This record gives sequence, C-alpha cells and structure tokens, in this order.
Amino acid sequence: LKAEVEALKARRDQLKAELQTHKLLQRLRLSEVNHSEEEDMDEVSESSRVLRLMARHSELTDLLRAHRLIGGYEVVKTHQGKGVCVSIATVYEGVYLDTYNLEIDTNPKVRISRHNIPPFIPLDTLPEQSDLQTGIRTFLDTLSQHLNAYVGRRQQLKLMKEQHKSVEVMESNILCSMLVLMFTMPEEQVDVLCLLDYKDLSRCLPTQVKLDCEDEKLPDSPQWKKSCSLLMELPVHRALTAMKKMGTIV
Repeated sequence: LKAEVEALKARRDQLKAELQTHKLLQRLRLSEVNHSEEEDMDEVSESSRVLRLMARHSELTDLLRAHRLIGGYEVVKTHQGKGVCVSIATVYEGVYLDTYNLEIDTNPKVRISRHNIPPFIPLDTLPEQSDLQTGIRTFLDTLSQHLNAYVGRRQQLKLMKEQHKSVEVMESNILCSMLVLMFTMPEEQVDVLCLLDYKDLSRCLPTQVKLDCEDEKLPDSPQWKKSCSLLMELPVHRALTAMKKMGTIV
C-alpha cells in the first residue's frame, strides 16, 4: 500500500505539471483571441501582438526547460538547503510501480548520504560512469534506467506467472537477470528448457536466449528459430502469448 501511495503521488505531481502547462497554453490561445478582437490590424497593434506572443513563448520555454532540468524527478530540499532528496518513480507499461529515494548532500561535496536503492543495483559504480560532482542529472538518468529495467523484468515475470500457468519457472534470481522456463511443444510433445539471460542490466529484454530439448532435429526447425526471435524481441509474457497463438507451445 505504501508503494501504491508513492506511485499515486508521483502520478499526481506529473498531472499537476501537465495541468499547469495546459493552463498556460489556454491563456496563450485566449490572449491571441482577445488581442485579435480588441486591437486594430495596423502596424503598431501587430507589433504589440507579436511582442506578447514572444513573451508567452519565452514563459512556456522556461517552464519546459525547468521540467527537463529535473527530468521528471521529485526533488525536495533538505538540511536547510544543504542537500536534496530525490524520488525516482518506476513505471512499466504505463503502470507506476516502486518509488526509490536518495538523499544527496550538496555541501561541501556532492555525495549520497542515504537511499533505499536495492543492494543489487550497482549504485557504487554509477558515479564512476557519470561524475556525480558535475553530472548529477546524467547519474540520475542512468540510475533511473537501471531501476526501471529491474522493475520491468520483475513485472514481466509476475505477468508471465499470472497469464501462462502451463509455463513452469524452473529458476530465477532476485535481480531477474536470469530465467529458466519449461514449456511443452504440442506437436512433438517435447518438454523444452528455455534460458533467458539479461546481461545488460539497463534493459528489460534478454541479451541471449537458449532453448534445449531431447529432440536433436528441433533446433534447426523454423518454428524453433521463430520462438527464439520472439523471446529476444518481446517481453517474455508477450512472447509466450504470441507463441501460444502460433501453436508453438501448449
């Protein structure tokens, strides 16, 4: 329930930003209509209208730049302005899931003082990839990519278990970076072991797929090759749905 509340708060803040932008656009349109009705179309009035439009455009540009600057993250000042708390919301297929928080000290040196990032996310190595002192936005983007990829893989596994009862999960790990599945091919009535390896932890899709069974001829079949392509290109629950529609698995 706490995770759901945090996700709803993140969604609320996003909607507030969208509503503010929408209101500014409405004011801009209304301003154009009012100016066109009230002012004569002489050279002076036209210049005045253009100046007002330029001011509105500048206001909207500043708003969009500010939104891009924080990257959609919720940032709150802490320690009387000497630090910030950053909240990173994770989303998969339009559904808000977990929210993670970091407390970052900015004075005298930028450093992470507290966080609730899972220990298997390589937080200690991320500042080396993007300098935390000068590129905190890059650091947050990289961290967000890893968190969203992890939550995405975990959600795929959850959806697969819910939607495909006939597929058995033989093995998985806490990072969801490796899955071993077993399913049956109906025509040959052969049990197939499927290994999905997610070596790139910043992605939701596997980097390698291996299928294994007792039928030695099956690996050379078009059906087998098509199954490997689907598992590489689609989330696992969607790939299995496509394979079922094709009649590849039970």
